[in-house]
Amino acid sequence: MTLTTALTFRLGGAPAGPAGTGKTETVKDLAKGLAIRCVVNNCGDGLDYRAMGTIFSGLVQTGFWGCFDEFNRISPEVLSVVAAQIKVIQNALIHEKKTLELLGKELNVVDTVGIFVTMNPGYAGRTELPDN
Repeated sequence: MTLTTALTFRLGGAPAGPAGTGKTETVKDLAKGLAIRCVVNNCGDGLDYRAMGTIFSGLVQTGFWGCFDEFNRISPEVLSVVAAQIKVIQNALIHEKKTLELLGKELNVVDTVGIFVTMNPGYAGRTELPDN
């Protein structure tokens, strides 16, 4: 219910909770129910803002959903830039823009794109999300 309400506002979602409680499966099942392809990415400290930007670019241009599992395993420095990239996508969707700029490239926006992040707070190796 909460995720579908967020979608009406052109936003994604950020389910959080203990490991194995179905956060990722919930996002995948919702996408399946809406006939939208969902791509799951397992996050870690090896991801940088360019890799995330490249993934976002693909999602924006295809209209697929991206589910970023264990999002809070990304380093805090990278999370701040990634949050700004997600904001660019959200703004384009909210304002119904046909294009957006990401990583210095002009991209066509397919408005079914969705960004979802799952988190297991309180586990070792996890960071707190930045304010942005």
